[in-house]
Amino acid sequence: MHRFDEKLILRKYLIRYKPFLLFLGTFFFTYILLTFLYHFFLDSYERGNVDAITRLVAQNADAVLSGFDKTVFIKEDSKEPFFTLYFHQKGLVRIVEGCNGISLIILFISFVVAFSGNLKNTLLFIFGGSLLIYVLNVLRIAILSVLIYCFPSQLHLLHAVLFPLIIYSVVFMLWIVWINKFSKYAK
Repeated sequence: MHRFDEKLILRKYLIRYKPFLLFLGTFFFTYILLTFLYHFFLDSYERGNVDAITRLVAQNADAVLSGFDKTVFIKEDSKEPFFTLYFHQKGLVRIVEGCNGISLIILFISFVVAFSGNLKNTLLFIFGGSLLIYVLNVLRIAILSVLIYCFPSQLHLLHAVLFPLIIYSVVFMLWIVWINKFSKYAK
């Protein structure tokens, strides 16, 4: 095969798969950029200190549960970067950086940007979807705490299966709404 033929074939495939390749490139670029910025933010905290977002999530989960039960409180660990949420004087869950939902929000934003529509719709959907994910994550921690108190033997099922299934399903539904209603591919 001639070099000219190879270039022609490559060009044909690039044109054919251009939308997919643009999606992948934009998705990964956005994901890597936002992850880098988030880690830069985390690195601004001294080792052993809880970051501001995780602190806010813990305080919000505490506030949600305190509205229903006055025995709820959170306590920051003095040596490690996490909060323990107490329910009826029992430490039930540790709220660490990975519990704050930012990784999921970054994934959500990357997908929306990769299928971007007009700037206004994209920014509004990113803001609204990120806020919804944040609120659902706070509710997840609050409800998970109560369920772990009531069903301690079901910790793995609740934490590793049920709640991730729920929150990822919501994100997936947001993506479907985005693609079908607001993205540049919407009908």
